[in-house]
Amino acid sequence: MSETASFQSLENHFLIAMPTMEDPYFSRTVTYICEHNERGAMGLVINQPAGMTLKELVEQADKDAIVLDTKANDIVMAGGPVSQERGFILHTSQPGWASSLALTPEIMVTTSKDILSAIGNAEGPHKAIVTLGYAGWGAGQLEEEIQHNSWLTVEADLELLFDIPVHKKWQTAVQKLGIDVWQLGPDVGHA
Repeated sequence: MSETASFQSLENHFLIAMPTMEDPYFSRTVTYICEHNERGAMGLVINQPAGMTLKELVEQADKDAIVLDTKANDIVMAGGPVSQERGFILHTSQPGWASSLALTPEIMVTTSKDILSAIGNAEGPHKAIVTLGYAGWGAGQLEEEIQHNSWLTVEADLELLFDIPVHKKWQTAVQKLGIDVWQLGPDVGHA
């Protein structure tokens, strides 16, 4: 069996960082995999705050944009260490944006600024996660990291993606696997 024949895409899956993950950027993260093929993978971390609110980001992109008070304090995520100056918006399906890609029938990713002010004034998609940057892996790199027990994987779902509070996403993702977080390693739960 060739390597290509055994390839399994992890698109529309979550990567769950093991508690032993030494890279401080990915410690206790959940990453949504947008693209995964023989050439590599691209994903967005969905539970790592970037230290910026939606209002601050929208105002940087469009000084005249209006952000409703109900959206102003939404947290922008640090989507990954690559291209941190670029925004990526994971959202429920809503066509019509300048630069969107349907990932599943329910989930899209948009990289154009036009969606930001629409999210800020509640005219955008019903649910969205705004990230800066992305996580990327070269050919075979993600598979190797999984073999070295850096990541667990589970099929993505809309509830974990959009409805679970940021600070509970990692634990909830681990629980989806039917694993008690305390069983993953001796340092879980210790600062």
